[in-house]
Amino acid sequence: MQNPRITLIGAGPGDPELLTLKALRALQSAEVVLYDALVTPEILEWVPETAHKIPVGKRAGKASAKQEDINRLLVEMALVHGHAVRLKGGDAMLFARGSEEWAYAAEVGIPVSVIPGISSLQLPGLYGIPLTARG
Repeated sequence: MQNPRITLIGAGPGDPELLTLKALRALQSAEVVLYDALVTPEILEWVPETAHKIPVGKRAGKASAKQEDINRLLVEMALVHGHAVRLKGGDAMLFARGSEEWAYAAEVGIPVSVIPGISSLQLPGLYGIPLTARG
C-alpha cells in the first residue's frame, strides 16, 4: 500500500456531538479503525461502511488485546490498507497508550498525527465546577 499513515483520535466522553470536526473528517477518510471499548456505537456510525472496524478495547476483568499486539496490528493495517485510525475514548494521549502506539509506528517510518479529544479533565466544567478559581 502506498502512503500508509496513522491518526490517533480522542473520541471524547462518548457524546458524538463532542467529537471535533477534524476527528470526524479523519474518521470519514479511514480505511481501518481500531477502536476502544469506551467508543460509542454512535461515533462508529461515521466510519465508512467500506472501512474495517476492529475492536481492541480493554476492560478490567475481561480478556483483552495486549498493547504490543495492538501496536503491531495498527502498523500492519496502515501498511496494508493506507489510512489507519486508532480511536480512543477521551483524549488519545491522556490516560492512554497513544504515545506507545506513536513510537512503535515511528520506528517503522509511518507518519502519525494526533487529534485530541475532550478528556475527563473537562468533566467538572459540565457541572459548573471550575478546575481553577481566582481569589
